[in-house]
Amino acid sequence: MNREEVKKRISQLKEEINHHRYLYHVFDREEISSDALDSLKKELFDLELQFPELITPDSPTQRIGGQPLKEFHKVSHREPRMISLNDAFSKQDMYDWLERLSNYLKESTQFEYYCDLKMDGLAVELIYKDGVLVQGSTRGDGIVGEDVTQNLKTIEAIPLKLNGEYIPRELVVRGEVFLTKKEFDKINKEQERKNLKFYANPRNVAAGSIRQLNPQITASRKLDFYAYDLVDDSPSFLDQYPNKNSKHEALKKFGIKTNPHGVVVASLEEAFGFHDKWANGRDRLSYEIDGIVVTINDNRIYKKAGIIGKAPRAAIAFKFSPREATTIIESIKIQVGRTGALTPVAVVKPINVGGITITHASLHNADEIERLDVRVGDTVIISRAGDVIPQIKNVLKNLRPKIAKPFKMPEKCPIDGSKVVKDGAITRCPNPNCAAKQQEFLYHFVSRGAFNIEGLGPKILDRLVDEGLIFDAADIFFLKKDDIKILERFGEKSAENIVEEIKQRKKITPSKFIYSLGIFHIGEETSLLLTNQFPPLSIKEFSKTFSRLTINDFQKIRDIGPKVAESLYNWFHDHSNLGFLEKLDQAGIIFEHQSSKAGAKLLGQIFVLTGSLTSMSREIAKEKIRSLGGDVRESVSSKTNYVIQGKDAGSKLAKAKKLGVRVISEKEFLSLIGSLNKNP
Repeated sequence: MNREEVKKRISQLKEEINHHRYLYHVFDREEISSDALDSLKKELFDLELQFPELITPDSPTQRIGGQPLKEFHKVSHREPRMISLNDAFSKQDMYDWLERLSNYLKESTQFEYYCDLKMDGLAVELIYKDGVLVQGSTRGDGIVGEDVTQNLKTIEAIPLKLNGEYIPRELVVRGEVFLTKKEFDKINKEQERKNLKFYANPRNVAAGSIRQLNPQITASRKLDFYAYDLVDDSPSFLDQYPNKNSKHEALKKFGIKTNPHGVVVASLEEAFGFHDKWANGRDRLSYEIDGIVVTINDNRIYKKAGIIGKAPRAAIAFKFSPREATTIIESIKIQVGRTGALTPVAVVKPINVGGITITHASLHNADEIERLDVRVGDTVIISRAGDVIPQIKNVLKNLRPKIAKPFKMPEKCPIDGSKVVKDGAITRCPNPNCAAKQQEFLYHFVSRGAFNIEGLGPKILDRLVDEGLIFDAADIFFLKKDDIKILERFGEKSAENIVEEIKQRKKITPSKFIYSLGIFHIGEETSLLLTNQFPPLSIKEFSKTFSRLTINDFQKIRDIGPKVAESLYNWFHDHSNLGFLEKLDQAGIIFEHQSSKAGAKLLGQIFVLTGSLTSMSREIAKEKIRSLGGDVRESVSSKTNYVIQGKDAGSKLAKAKKLGVRVISEKEFLSLIGSLNKNP
């Protein structure tokens, strides 16, 4: 090909390459494969190599070009200044912003708003003259920035030449340079391979890449770009682009990529819906966002509102709940896990992190406490790794109170008093039964015969213990929705259901309450005997009464022998047990007494169950008998009124026949309680 043919071919190649770049970056659409596009770029590169005088600044080959710079030159931004935004963190902040704006404008609050995603990247300004990119700069102080044109040219999403039939003589565009999560991970893997320090976040990499003096390094980072504004203050410009969304439409026609998720809404309430949608959905995006930008859609009103300080009055950043926040450590507790490992857990002043109210954070082990040098009273930074488990990231030691003392792991297990042992970084209780006993007690506490908390099965209880969200059974009643929601695989609804179920179980009959305490030798029968002997009105009264009784007092109660009396005495004279009762009282546990009318139906009647029932569980059968005033015993005696015979009845049946006690079938039992229930 001669020079003229080459010139024509170069022009065609540039047009074709730019067309596919436009489709891919603006509309996320491909007509040809990336390999085919690379082939076109290679042909263009080879032709320009033969005829270097035909290379123009808008050529796709010039994205990665130029020699490393010694320094960046300063450039002034066009008016209006390249200002930043004020932040809002709550709906009330947004209402306050709107009220301030309305008071300033002296106009109605019935505005239209343009809602866009707030990219977590680096703001830049692009200047096009006669459709060709001639300058790109950083925000700087909003008035003066740094000329980073060569580096911005390496970003495929930024067109070197504009599309469209009408190209303005000059066009000023502002937007955000960012790095995708995928590219960020790739860069950090490369850092790991080279034994170099990891980068903290994609924004820092994007900002650092744009300020590289060598454009080749910038090009290797595969940065991306979204435009968010066209800049011009002239009246004719406002006539041409009367609102924010018309600017976005124009940008797309020029071949400049804008965020596809921006929408126009008619009220702040709709803006709140947009905010909530992306607060919950941001992890699905390929890039980081930290909120939304809400702008008055009418450009004339926006201009009239002007600037206050370094921010526009008519736009605001409505941030998502932070993923890091500071709080104060109120105490450090020790949790004994299922394996006997002692885990220190920080109880912190409640703080919202990532939309979840955090009250606890694991400190893992003694080594981690020493590394952080964390103490009670410290101000700490809490982060949520992957939006799941809260971690203490750092201690702000300049804010440490003078009375704060270093924390030491206990020498004895807080559950059974055994002397702890070190197992590598882990401090462990050597008693294999310790953790198992704690587990079994928790399972018993929530069982049907006790508090009957449905939804709190062994697996969930184990997780609550392991994450330091509960230290004893009383802590169950202090759980909040966010405590459970933070656990992996728990959503809003499932956490809400468990908390509601726990709330509903704060009312309990005194006999079930005593049974729930898991006192050695104390079953359902003895619990009922104790309740009948000393009917309590409240937990405080219950604790006060039973802690005053002697072994002899307990033995005076019918059917309570020396071993049971000793077990009761020991339990109610243990300070930790009395503290547990006090904690249950603080949790709002109240006693629910059976009505005397219902109790009169089977009053004085003693029942014994043997074998399995088909229509209901034995526990439910016992509840029905007791709700009607009857008594259920485990052994048959001459005082027994009825033995209910189920499937595969045992030795109790033979004893009943021997003693002449009346035996009834399950069908007869159902008829008995059914007929009684029909009585007024």
